[in-house]
Amino acid sequence: MNQNKFKDREEDWRNGALVYQVLVDRFYPAKDLESKKDLYQFPKKLNSWEILPKAGKFLEEYKYYSHELDYWGGDLESLTEHLDYIVNLGMDVLYLNPIVESLSNHKYDASNFLEISKEYGTKEDLKRLINKVHENRMKIMLDGVFNHVGVSNEFYQKAIKNEGFRDFFDFNGKYPKGVRLWADAPSLPELNLENDQVKDYIYRAKDSVIRSYLQMGIDGWRLDVAFDLGFEILKDLREYARKEKEDVMIVGEIWNYPQEWLKSIEGVMNFTFREITLRLLRSEITSGRALQMFTDTIADSGIEPILKSWNLLDNHDVARLKNLLNSESLQKLAQVLQFTLPGSPNLYYGTELGMEGGNDPENRAPMRWDLYNENNQTLKWVSSLIKLHKRERALKIGDFIPVSTEKLLMFMRITENISETFIVAINPTNESVSETVLLKDSRLMNYSRFEVVFGRVSPLTFLAGLITIKLNPCGFVVFKPNTKPEKSYTPYKRV
Repeated sequence: MNQNKFKDREEDWRNGALVYQVLVDRFYPAKDLESKKDLYQFPKKLNSWEILPKAGKFLEEYKYYSHELDYWGGDLESLTEHLDYIVNLGMDVLYLNPIVESLSNHKYDASNFLEISKEYGTKEDLKRLINKVHENRMKIMLDGVFNHVGVSNEFYQKAIKNEGFRDFFDFNGKYPKGVRLWADAPSLPELNLENDQVKDYIYRAKDSVIRSYLQMGIDGWRLDVAFDLGFEILKDLREYARKEKEDVMIVGEIWNYPQEWLKSIEGVMNFTFREITLRLLRSEITSGRALQMFTDTIADSGIEPILKSWNLLDNHDVARLKNLLNSESLQKLAQVLQFTLPGSPNLYYGTELGMEGGNDPENRAPMRWDLYNENNQTLKWVSSLIKLHKRERALKIGDFIPVSTEKLLMFMRITENISETFIVAINPTNESVSETVLLKDSRLMNYSRFEVVFGRVSPLTFLAGLITIKLNPCGFVVFKPNTKPEKSYTPYKRV
């Protein structure tokens, strides 16, 4: 076994990092909202923190839905002041949804990529946040929306007035609105990324958007609708980003099968893993089929980029976990997989507190700080998963070894050290399951003792590579070999 590859992985902050996602407007209200009220004038609306988001009506004059213009008053300063909450959770990376100047609350409609939206603060506020993140030995990533802009974008406004920048967009009578729009949304004209001037502005030039923020100190970009940018542009963008930061993290919102995309960028938001997990736990696919899908995805894509990809269950685009799965037991199984499969667990703000929310905009509610207390069982559970992932080297950088089963889903995470081996088993069925399985690692010694790290299982006996696992309905177990001498003897002394 190549020992150096694990050491190399360990030195790369992008492998198995714990990522915390924040919508700045919804994380913590600004301390002096009264002085900022002028920033939320109609068609924007400032809501009280306890109000929940709900779908609104389309405002023809502005080309937005009213709920896209609802605000709750969080900003970069308030996030910086409450960063300790994220630090104390044990997270490695802070990922912010877009913060650039725009009309909407979601900021996926940039009017100026190189300015911070005034509701959120200034570049100085961003620099203070970056510094505090780095002081706490964390990384920070921004959300880049480079496939399209908002209708108020300075270039688009000049283009429609024939004052230049026409080539920045695709104006053509064949389109219903005369210009190519993202997903036919009237507020989101697409950029013409085939144009060299657009490429220079977004990522090629020294003072481009991508490179300017990296110079400011951020550590990487999450790219919105990265599948729309295509393989070649993504690869080109990454190469120019590396001119500023060799270990820059470029992760893409890719809903496709990740294999080819991972040749262009460091990682994907692993919606493939997410979909396999949800379908398994909804009994739409069997454990054997799910395991084969996980195995094929890792084999086709390569373990290195999979380790850098983000394992998510919920985020701002989909319903929250509590709304996706109808029982606490299934939610826990999903999170066990999220934190033990290869990749970087991506935690959406408030999920660790048990926040609920349906599809957009219900999934973007203000942070429920009233749920933050020592009696919150969901927080205790998620905190234990965070600590497990942070503590155990194999879960961050280990290889993936599938374990063939019939009803259980099982796999191993291994490194060059047998003592670090982790074995994960879940029972996604509604009945008790007992299975004898083969653990294909020759370093595991006969009659090994095992330490159960997480979950419950009947006593384990390991003989000639075989072990019997007994799990209750919706049960799980995470265990590892105990390689320490029982008295003075251990068969593990030379492996």
